[in-house]
Amino acid sequence: MVEHRIPNPGAGGSSPSTPATFIIYKAILIGFINNKCTFREVLMNLGLHFRNARAELTKVIFPTKGQVKQAYISVMIVVTVISLFLALVDLVMSSFMSAVLG
Repeated sequence: MVEHRIPNPGAGGSSPSTPATFIIYKAILIGFINNKCTFREVLMNLGLHFRNARAELTKVIFPTKGQVKQAYISVMIVVTVISLFLALVDLVMSSFMSAVLG
């Protein structure tokens, strides 16, 4: 069993396949189309949505400059190593094909 961790255990959240904003906008639009709510209620729901989104953004932990730099360097090293490996494989295979085909 794989243990799943989130960066900030104190903060709630989810990772649904459909973004929450899409679900909220769809619900508001369907309610408005079916005359289940007035335009004023739609605007109030949008205001509530934006307040909730702002509250969630306060829970986000953004990476520090050092963390971003470290991740950038790590990615560049991995990309360089993989590209060198693939260049070597290409060289070996092209040499082999040249020898076989003459």
